[in-house]
Amino acid sequence: MRITVLLLAFIAACCPAPAKTSSNHASATGHVPEPVASEALRKAHEEAAVGVQSAQLAKLLRRHWAWVLSTSPLRATQLGVRDFDDRLRDNSPAAIEAARKQRRLFLEQAKALPMASLSEADRISTELLIANLQSAVDAEVCAFHLWSVSPRENPVTELNELHELHKIKSSGDAHNLLRRYEAYEKHISNRASHLQAGAKRDLVATKESVSRVIAMVNKQLAEPLADWPMLKPAAKVGPTWTDESKLSVAKFRSSLRRIVTDQIKPTLEQYGRVLEQVVLPKARGDEGSGLHALPNGAQCYRARIRNFTTLELDAKAVHETGVREIAKTDAEMLALAGKALATTTLAETLAKLRGDKSLYFATEQEVVDAAQTTLDHAKKTMGGYFGILPKADCVMRRIPAYEAPYTTIAYFRPPHTDGSKPGEYFINVYQPQTRPRFEAVVLAIHEAIPGHHLQIAISQELSAVPAFRKHGGITAFVEGWGLYTERLGLEMGLYKTDLDRIGMVSFDAWRAGRLVVDTGIHALGWSRSKARAYLEAHTALSKENIDNEVDRYINWPGQALGYKIGQLEFWALRREAEKKLGDRFALKEFHDLVLGRGAISLPQLRRRVRGWIATKRGDEEG
Repeated sequence: MRITVLLLAFIAACCPAPAKTSSNHASATGHVPEPVASEALRKAHEEAAVGVQSAQLAKLLRRHWAWVLSTSPLRATQLGVRDFDDRLRDNSPAAIEAARKQRRLFLEQAKALPMASLSEADRISTELLIANLQSAVDAEVCAFHLWSVSPRENPVTELNELHELHKIKSSGDAHNLLRRYEAYEKHISNRASHLQAGAKRDLVATKESVSRVIAMVNKQLAEPLADWPMLKPAAKVGPTWTDESKLSVAKFRSSLRRIVTDQIKPTLEQYGRVLEQVVLPKARGDEGSGLHALPNGAQCYRARIRNFTTLELDAKAVHETGVREIAKTDAEMLALAGKALATTTLAETLAKLRGDKSLYFATEQEVVDAAQTTLDHAKKTMGGYFGILPKADCVMRRIPAYEAPYTTIAYFRPPHTDGSKPGEYFINVYQPQTRPRFEAVVLAIHEAIPGHHLQIAISQELSAVPAFRKHGGITAFVEGWGLYTERLGLEMGLYKTDLDRIGMVSFDAWRAGRLVVDTGIHALGWSRSKARAYLEAHTALSKENIDNEVDRYINWPGQALGYKIGQLEFWALRREAEKKLGDRFALKEFHDLVLGRGAISLPQLRRRVRGWIATKRGDEEG
């Protein structure tokens, strides 16, 4: 599932220097001026070090956050900082090299901080900053910009989504959007040049991924220009701006069409030709789907495992953990299916779950009602399991019709920190006959309450957390918590039937299967076909969903490991606390403890929980 939240914790991994420089922007020399421009930028400057006691750390965090915002213009826009709205991320070779130097300088400065004399909160922030920067440095060996071609992230998806991100309320906003559109000519050209350079070094994507992106490019080019999503701003704007100091509405519309016609379209055509003529002939086949088939692939995958799990884990050991967990879910599925479905084998059970139409919704309203019922029930019961509850509400929304055919089954959008918007659990009601009834409850638990909404909203409402943490995320923590809460839902009484519980086990098997398949593909030489077959044999996912899932693992190495690894850590620490504290263990207190610092690394979580256990046991002895 997608969480549409600003995950900036690892932003340094992909953000080179800005397209333009000014007195407010970062340089590669280590001089990162304090932001002084707009009110939003001044506020971001303050939030960069909120709650920090160490003057040295505060200064470093302000400089680092200024660099993050200035080198990540689209992210800055999402955060309400519009000072860099006239540009895109600079992806030129010079900018990429400048970013590498700046990351190392920040890392050196962070490591030089007097860790022993820092407060606990400052130590957590310093450790996370060091880990994020080190992770980005380690991942440079992957050289993703030279070969990655993904249906999830490419010029087509970026261009078609830009107008949704960049809102127009004035002529200045419109002027800046035109500048961004103009910048795409060079941005796409750079991407094509990087792929050509990578191909010369035998760094290429898989044929399946390249073919999918070629199809996306060709489909875009075949559509009439009037139907291109990137031209939608021309129709959206009103007859006048709030001011017309820079350009008129008519001038904006004509300029927008000219840029798309004369600059973006030809550059997109050239990008497509590079994919077809240079990359595709050398692209990796089914047997070479993983990182193992690339130079430095093993080193890259080790870095990715550290990045997404925050642990030093061997790929083979992760694989074996997944196999053990799958054995558990296989047995659990069969036990439930015998009662709920009258099946006797796993294959028969999975076939029934995929093929029995009575197990699927019939109407859009049924999908909506099921989601709302679970959300309402969770809201009523969460107070019995959490002491600290978020001020922000969580509401259920339908995924918009224009987006529904092309997106995931559900996702969560966090509340606005100013209280202007609640957390939103978006559910996909498109083609309801393809939406399993048995997944409805577990889906709402994971995405909304007590899953992502509770964790993210509480994190946002923490008063003393620096910006890079508040607007960031650690996959193993965020997704590990979401998966932990799926089984917490059993204790909360959210699953009413054995069929609902089958959905919970199916989702757990899906995430356990990721440990097996992701490591299989990238470390053990598994083909795409073998990965698909494994998921078909052990999960209730549809074959179409499995195909997209496998493509996701291939193009996003290691990310899928964070879910199950994080879940296992949450449950292991809870069981340890229950065993050592006995009657002194309080579930509410445990949940407040683990969520009380926002998203932290698993080693930090372990240290925090064990420190709490030791304190409570000491109190008991005293």
